[in-house]
Amino acid sequence: MPLDHEWIEQHIPHKGRMCLLDEVLSWDAARIRCRSASHRACDNPLRAHGRLGAACGIEYAAQAMAVHGALIASSAPLASTVAVSVRGSIASMGYLASVRNVALHVSRLDDLEVDLIAIAERITGDGRTVLYEFSVWGTPRLLMSGRASIVFDAAFGAAAAHS
Repeated sequence: MPLDHEWIEQHIPHKGRMCLLDEVLSWDAARIRCRSASHRACDNPLRAHGRLGAACGIEYAAQAMAVHGALIASSAPLASTVAVSVRGSIASMGYLASVRNVALHVSRLDDLEVDLIAIAERITGDGRTVLYEFSVWGTPRLLMSGRASIVFDAAFGAAAAHS
């Protein structure tokens, strides 16, 4: 089964042009690497004033995190060995709660001719929150990096605790 744009759009909340990732390059229980060319699109929904600022890379990384959660949730053997917020094979809705230590190494993304590679690595977490380190690359150049906290839907967490 290819983990392409169509698969990604079916498994994360982002639809249409807002689904920014083109494919999953690799993943395991702790890490994911995704590729995207959408930063060059003139109709990219994150563009403002005719440009796509480097801070928009946070959204690319956040979508990679969402895809990682969906993959973990759909992989029963991994879901039982990794503490993620899942119930059966359905991942709960996660919300980007904070980003820290963000370092921008370029001012914009839309002027890059190479594809973006969004990498997210799960550092720690439980059924309520997950901490990821992330980076966005324009091979071979690091474009941005940071850490993100994801908080899961409290209603789901309460339901899972009573099961």
